[in-house]
Amino acid sequence: MKAGAGETYRHTQVNWRVITVLAVAWMAAFLVAVQIGHPIAIAVVATLGVLLSQFPTLTIIVHREAIEVFFGPGLIRRRIDLGRIQDLRIVRTPWYYGWGIRLTPFGWLWRLWGLDGVEIQFDDGHCFRVGSDEPDRLASALEHATRTFAAR
Repeated sequence: MKAGAGETYRHTQVNWRVITVLAVAWMAAFLVAVQIGHPIAIAVVATLGVLLSQFPTLTIIVHREAIEVFFGPGLIRRRIDLGRIQDLRIVRTPWYYGWGIRLTPFGWLWRLWGLDGVEIQFDDGHCFRVGSDEPDRLASALEHATRTFAAR
């Protein structure tokens, strides 16, 4: 997806594996819930529906003043002002830290799939890692945006 007005970078990752697994699980749970009508079965259907609607994609947008990261349609999002970024680097996160949103030993991790990403170090020492299937392009866009922001 191309960057829009005021954006220097925009990329959406789609995890078809997650979509497929959650959709199949949702359909199976739905059939069970219809058959038995138990509140727990209905809760499972609702939970799987929420997961399916919120976590099939991860979008990263670099604006002139911030980076935005969000899952699905954007209800779960994080915005980081470029002025807070002290440093960044391309990283490979171990598989056992999992996917989704995780608090890890190095800070928060937002990852849809894969192991590569970019670690953003804040001016207060905290870190945030975002998974990306194109970490080089993301790091380059962030470096350019933070230099341009700092030059103002």
